[in-house]
Amino acid sequence: MKIRWAATLITVSLMGMAATPGQASDTALEPMPAKLETRFALSAAPPALRAQATVYLLDPGKGYQLARKGTNGVTCIVERTAWELADFRNDIYIPLCYDAAGTKTYLQFIMDAASLRAQGLNAAALKSEIEKRYRDKTYAVPEKPGLSYMVSPIMRTVGPPDMKVHSMAMPHLMFYAPFITNEDIGAAPDLSVHASLLYPFIDRQGNAEQSYMIQLIGEAEKAKILAEEKELLDELCVYRDVLCLAHQDH
Repeated sequence: MKIRWAATLITVSLMGMAATPGQASDTALEPMPAKLETRFALSAAPPALRAQATVYLLDPGKGYQLARKGTNGVTCIVERTAWELADFRNDIYIPLCYDAAGTKTYLQFIMDAASLRAQGLNAAALKSEIEKRYRDKTYAVPEKPGLSYMVSPIMRTVGPPDMKVHSMAMPHLMFYAPFITNEDIGAAPDLSVHASLLYPFIDRQGNAEQSYMIQLIGEAEKAKILAEEKELLDELCVYRDVLCLAHQDH
């Protein structure tokens, strides 16, 4: 599953013509149909928050463009560039919704990463630029507690147990925890043991500033999400085969 699973343990934590089912060897991003991308982005938020949420859609040639202005402070997108991997792929899909605090801070680097990629910056240079902007304080961490909602029925990014790219059903919540470590909270997650991930642990996504406390959604609630979002899952699978839950290619 944006979890954006660039985890602490390995330090590496979205209707027109359908895109072809190409793999990561082709790094060019294809635009998603607007209605499908909107539904996919909003699926990251709890249903009660979706109607008033802001939505940005990706124009691969420019970056994220405002599609709908919301009123509740929540902003939803489908992330396509995981800067911390220093590797551009065309098959990363991470739906997520930031609250107001995250919209003012963490959302900025995601939007900038998309814009810089569109401008032609290569993956290594993009990673270096994002890291520099954290060092010179261009980017700030949230000043108060908050969270990113990631309760979508599917995402495609690196994930357990092997931290390779998978299409996953792993709805979860990410509470802001900049500079916090697993040692600080006594957590000992083992990516190869699912039971060890059922309680809160820290996911460090590229740097200490982007650290989150992860809480997975329970199995009963996960099953309910999958059932309620079956139509979306079916449409995503038809749109592109890497967005089928059964797809396990890396």
